[in-house]
Amino acid sequence: MGRIGVQNLPRPERAQTYPTVLHGMKGGKPMNDSTSTTAQAERLSDTAKLAGQWKSIDWKQVEAVVNRLQTRIAKAAQEKKWNTVKRLQYLLTHSYCAKLLAVRKVTTNKGKKTSGIDNVLWNSPAQKMKAAFSLTDKGYTANPLRRVYIEKKGKKAKRPLGIPTMYDRAMQALYALALDPASEATADKHSFGFRKGRCAQDACEYIFADLCKKVSPKWVLEGDIKGCFDNISHDWLIANIPMDKSILKQFLKAGFVFKGELFPTEDGTPQGGVISPILANMALDGMEKVLSDRFHTNRLGKVDLRFQNAHKVNLVRYADDFVITAATEEIALEAKEMKTRGLELSEEKTVISHIDEGFDMLGWTFRKFKGKLIIKPSKNAIKAFVSTLSETVLKRGKAWRQDLLIKKLNQKILGWTNYHQSVCASDAFAHIDHILFGFLWKWAKRRHPKKRKPWIFARYWHSRWNYNALFCTENKELRKANHTPIVRHRRIRMDANPYLEPDYFSQRQFNHGMKRLSGRFKQVWKNQNGCCFHCGQPMDIGGEKEIFYKAPKSKGDRNDISNMAYVHSHCQLLYTERRAEA
Repeated sequence: MGRIGVQNLPRPERAQTYPTVLHGMKGGKPMNDSTSTTAQAERLSDTAKLAGQWKSIDWKQVEAVVNRLQTRIAKAAQEKKWNTVKRLQYLLTHSYCAKLLAVRKVTTNKGKKTSGIDNVLWNSPAQKMKAAFSLTDKGYTANPLRRVYIEKKGKKAKRPLGIPTMYDRAMQALYALALDPASEATADKHSFGFRKGRCAQDACEYIFADLCKKVSPKWVLEGDIKGCFDNISHDWLIANIPMDKSILKQFLKAGFVFKGELFPTEDGTPQGGVISPILANMALDGMEKVLSDRFHTNRLGKVDLRFQNAHKVNLVRYADDFVITAATEEIALEAKEMKTRGLELSEEKTVISHIDEGFDMLGWTFRKFKGKLIIKPSKNAIKAFVSTLSETVLKRGKAWRQDLLIKKLNQKILGWTNYHQSVCASDAFAHIDHILFGFLWKWAKRRHPKKRKPWIFARYWHSRWNYNALFCTENKELRKANHTPIVRHRRIRMDANPYLEPDYFSQRQFNHGMKRLSGRFKQVWKNQNGCCFHCGQPMDIGGEKEIFYKAPKSKGDRNDISNMAYVHSHCQLLYTERRAEA
């Protein structure tokens, strides 16, 4: 393979199985690391050289190589050429570029600072480069997971979470790169959770389309899979998942360690594993066919519009949460008895309701008022967010400076309002502003118990813009939730595949940014055409991103549009590392 970091074309995919690795070094001379990527890594002991190699990687070229192979896998899976899929997956999982991407993923996500049972983290560039060289399927044995328990929202019971080691996470990420294109080709059309280019807002729009008309179904089955990740049959996964069976068995049968004791895993996929959402989605992808065979087909086994229109059964699924519409309550009860692939419905969370009574899904309430379907943030979602604000202001932030408190609150308000801004949320946003004012007033009075109310108010609330009372400092001001515009989400095409139609998904992301951003941030997004300033790759408006200032504080206006740029968080991290070296 050609030198990473230099403008040259990569070698063909077949040649990347065991490539000759050439890197641009600081002195301008390439370094030849023999012909075996994995073996050579163990002989490299020079930390400075490894760090230099990691910092000199041309990530745009690396992603192009991987994307080309993923496209070929998606085409072969769509044509049901499974032998070709298997061969291409082998090429990808043994590709040097795919190993680099796998290591980058596990060292830049939210779990990068959480170790497995070996207490090993990959923090430095040299450690990341060495890890990329060491990834191999030869003699691979997965380590047991570290079991921890996390809080469930609104419940005393805790959710089990398995934390793999960094090496096992990277192996899962590597094989996920090869499995995801195949899973996209076989996925249910109305499945939206943990899929590239799809989101909860897409599921919301399809539920709206199924229920908004006068002739739409009146009954809804709101379902939840009982212990979805814990109860998936290992036998079914091993028999049906199109990937290396020996590696899959290692992922599934690794076991877990809790309080120093080793426990085996007989069923399910580990919550916390990189590849687990893909496996769970593939296990649940048969639901749409089961419903279609029962309610949409005639005696000859063909889909009949007469049955489809009479039963009005539609499925919209987001991960293990789903809704099934039905013309009558009896049909909804019949759909409730559905069982597939060792999975059962949770009796506690599965409810059948009339559309006039409404139901909750993904933090929204869907309900018809006088024949008109209205979608609002659910009471539970508002209550949970109010609880988060209360804890931030009155507990964790009671001793914070005002500017720090504003920064933390703005992050939470921005995230919550962006999620709900595609539904009828204006009243909910105004309610949040009202509740938050009460919390801030308590916070301010606690800091100055002996001062009078006018003095306290004048210290923290000021006149700015068109507002007489804005919680702000000289440099920061609190974001008002009810200033968020309501922007309708444009639903995705059901048959769209991100590996076969990248331009369609890139344009969608750009359009989402243009709708959701405002002011100078919208202009910055438009100037960049929705692409990262550092790597030039398309950006997800809901993904991890940062504002990058091209000139430091001392050399330019930080808030000037020409000085601002959107970048991926991982690209900014690499940029910072390279600048520190210089």
